[in-house]
Amino acid sequence: MPALTEVQTNAVRELLRVAPVAVELGERFASAGCSLHLVGGSVRDAMLGRLGDDLDFATDAPPERVQGLLEGWAEATWDTGIAFGTVGAQRKGFRLEITTYRAEAYDRASRHPVVSYGDSLSDDLARRDFAVNAMAVSLPEWRAPDAFVDPYGGMDDLAASVLRTPGRPEDSFGDDPLRMLRAARFASQLGFTVAPEVVAAMTAMADRLEIISVERIADELSKLLLGRFPRAGLELLVDTGLAAHVLPELPALRLEIDEHHQHKDVYDHTLQVLERAMALEDGEPDLVLRMAALLHDIGKPRTRRKEPGGGVSFHHHEVVGASMARRRLKALRFPKDVVNAVTLLTELHLRFHGYGSGSVWTDSAVRRYVTDAGDQLPRLHKLVRSDCTTRNRRRAAALASAYDDLEARIAELAEKEELGRIRPDLNGEQIMELLGVPPGPLVGKAYKHLLALRMEHGPLPRERAEAELRAWAREQGIDPV
Repeated sequence: MPALTEVQTNAVRELLRVAPVAVELGERFASAGCSLHLVGGSVRDAMLGRLGDDLDFATDAPPERVQGLLEGWAEATWDTGIAFGTVGAQRKGFRLEITTYRAEAYDRASRHPVVSYGDSLSDDLARRDFAVNAMAVSLPEWRAPDAFVDPYGGMDDLAASVLRTPGRPEDSFGDDPLRMLRAARFASQLGFTVAPEVVAAMTAMADRLEIISVERIADELSKLLLGRFPRAGLELLVDTGLAAHVLPELPALRLEIDEHHQHKDVYDHTLQVLERAMALEDGEPDLVLRMAALLHDIGKPRTRRKEPGGGVSFHHHEVVGASMARRRLKALRFPKDVVNAVTLLTELHLRFHGYGSGSVWTDSAVRRYVTDAGDQLPRLHKLVRSDCTTRNRRRAAALASAYDDLEARIAELAEKEELGRIRPDLNGEQIMELLGVPPGPLVGKAYKHLLALRMEHGPLPRERAEAELRAWAREQGIDPV
């Protein structure tokens, strides 16, 4: 008997791991006269040795029948995807999705797929996005010689690390234009190359993305950014013209020369910053950090100015870029916390350079840096360090050393003061008591004045804080109590 290939070994090991649940479910369906197959990404990931606890199945049973077969067996079920023929279930730590054989397509004016159920596994696999996702394993007898179903050469594509569609890519993308974004996402997640004919179809059909909802586009963009090789996916989006419909600010960077890094354009610099930021992540991929790295310089095209002597400047591009980032992420309907965090990081990413070396930062500047960054300070540290992509080793070392100094200053000052929780030396009640005023806008103004003093001078003795407040009040025409 010939030795198993690495792919086959991976598949057997992973299938053995999930077999107790998958085989149980297969036997349950078989006893009811229904077919069941492990399909799609689950088969692909099993062969790659990366199958998780989320399993995808296909069946000839209609959704209502699936619900009945799960009753009394599954620990929990849900029907949020039942309109698309999918029933979800949980069993022994596994999340299962069982989908009735189907075919779906978009008409030219619709943003939603038109779902119809298919008659066979062959029809179901034919409608899948890529050949590596069009493989199946029949259950419960997954060890049988004919249990592995691969009508479109997915195994060969997996071995070659290439993405092809089961049929003509034009037909596949015509049925579901989101598959074009999935190609870029899989390039990022798996490190696969996209076949030339698929790239050509993506380029020719890029404008078909207009019928896809922004929520689905944002979901694919997030998955792409969180992949192991996001640069490959982003470059594919830009090269095919898809980025113009998803994130037009990215291709706009291609021809903008950065005055600090004239050996490359801002587009290439941005992708380098993204990769450098990834190298600084702590464990899991960080969507906010990666998105901030991707968008931190998008204000440069709008602020580009030619200076006397042939130089180029991008004054205040961080402020303009922050506004642009907010608009784009809101348009894509990203969660509010993501929008706010990326906007803040974009706005603050140049603050460090405005203060010169870390040794000349005043205590006041350090306090403002920490307070303005808030809970995004750890990400800001990583973004600023990643933004140095110069090939000049001496300059790179100097910038890194300066930021080391700044972080040391932050740590030193944090030992003396609660930098992460800076508040005025008098609270709202104390302000109202001292000034003899009720709650209102005036209290807010007094609070901001005391906060500015706290930033500038650090903690003040109670007597001085009260004296400063009285002096400010008299300037406002108020006689303190």
